[in-house]
Amino acid sequence: MHRFLAAVETTAAVFLLLIALLTAGNVLLRDLFSIQIPDWFDGTKLLQGIALFWGIALATYRGSHICVDVAWEHLRAPGRRLMDLFATAVTLAFLAPLAWMVWKKVASTGTQATMDLRLPMTHFYAVAALGASVAVLLALWRLVELWRDHGAAGQSGWVREGGPPDGP
Repeated sequence: MHRFLAAVETTAAVFLLLIALLTAGNVLLRDLFSIQIPDWFDGTKLLQGIALFWGIALATYRGSHICVDVAWEHLRAPGRRLMDLFATAVTLAFLAPLAWMVWKKVASTGTQATMDLRLPMTHFYAVAALGASVAVLLALWRLVELWRDHGAAGQSGWVREGGPPDGP
């Protein structure tokens, strides 16, 4: 599981890096040579969508979404576990239809392409949809782990701290 999570994290990071390189490269070329990288704006938008979906997948598994733990901090371990189960189930309930709709978007894209280079948008949308599907799978995996781990998530906080403790 650690390798899979590392691959998801690397995927999101690579697309963020591509956004930064594309933007910085375009700024340099525009300022130094008065030329632009073709489709840099469309490319950064599409890459950002991909990075967001893959990042959501990782944040969902780790339980590291932006949250307010006012109630969670005042609960005992069983209450924390139930709240984490409920929150993860609600997240899964929203991510599953989202992933489905992104795949429908991939199927309905047809021959849409970027303006300058005519790159097919289907490929970008498909990578984003794969990230949304991974988010659903990781939300389901987190739900199963919370369900099986009676009390440990609330006591040690490993689900909120980024993964299980090291050990055998």
